[in-house]
Amino acid sequence: MTTGCRSSRSGPRRQAALACLLALLAGCQTVKVPNNLLDQPVPPAMAPPRELSKVSLPAYRIEPPDVINIDMPRLVPLPPYRAEVYDVLLIHVSNALVDQPIDNYYRVEAEGVVNLGPAYGSVRVVGMTLEESKKAIEAKLGQVVREPEVSVQLAQVYGAQPVSGQYFVGPDGTVNLRQYGVVQVAGLTVTEARLVLQKHLAQYVDSPQLSVEVVGYNSKAYYVITQGAGLGDNLHRFLMTGNETVLDALSQVNGLSQLSSTQIWIARPTPGNAACQQVLPVDWVAISQDGSTATNYQILPGDRVFIAQDEMINLNNWVSKMINPFERVTGFLGLTSSTARGFQTMGRAYNHPQQNPVF
Repeated sequence: MTTGCRSSRSGPRRQAALACLLALLAGCQTVKVPNNLLDQPVPPAMAPPRELSKVSLPAYRIEPPDVINIDMPRLVPLPPYRAEVYDVLLIHVSNALVDQPIDNYYRVEAEGVVNLGPAYGSVRVVGMTLEESKKAIEAKLGQVVREPEVSVQLAQVYGAQPVSGQYFVGPDGTVNLRQYGVVQVAGLTVTEARLVLQKHLAQYVDSPQLSVEVVGYNSKAYYVITQGAGLGDNLHRFLMTGNETVLDALSQVNGLSQLSSTQIWIARPTPGNAACQQVLPVDWVAISQDGSTATNYQILPGDRVFIAQDEMINLNNWVSKMINPFERVTGFLGLTSSTARGFQTMGRAYNHPQQNPVF
């Protein structure tokens, strides 16, 4: 409990008395005692992981604003597909001419034909299914080769937009696959998201096979809060890597500031049950000076690492806040009084110049 009293020696006595009285009326400042949960032992069932006994975090669940990468190397439209201009067909003929084999990729040209070479000429395939294209090619080659054995496969679809790429998970929890629509992935693990995406793409693609990975872990974070000794608290948000400890968290804010005490704790989020509230006290001196790992806890998503203020500095700032306005008032009153006396002296000198020849 602290009471402050300041006076301005240059001002009149009544002004000093007024400032002292106002400071007294401001009352007392009680040093805030931290949550008593800091003194309670952690239940064994809730024993948290530490520096030398870390745990792997649960399966990562995708949330906004994560970024995921989808890799789908093979994209075949649902049958029956009809060839279009600039599609690529893989054509193989087992008994073609020896000096002019047919076993390669052929692009459907702008005229809607594939050119099989000088000895065979071109065959129109645009608008045909793969089976129809095979029969058309067999009919054309039958003019040169006896009973040609033809195989036709779709190698590349020109008009189909590729699925492979990086996708931002929007605020609504979906990824936009452009011409293939949007898919809800929020709350899913990587494996669950892959299955959901495959099921969705099966509406457009034949037997889709793809892989999914998170390339931007943006939704899981922890917080470092530095109490500001009456000057405003500082809040920092850092993304999780799954391997951080208290020491790592404090290194992100360059350690303790001049306003901080060595009283630190972790407030761990709980599902709304006050009985399960978990506050983990941190022994900063033991961690930093003794190399102790007992309270160098592993940081989990959503943790609040709280650095308490130095109460003496907080008290000093509080007293300054209470006294400064009255000092300003007394200073203003003193300046007003001095100015008034100066004007009075100048007036007397002006009215009686013989009595005051020199100022």
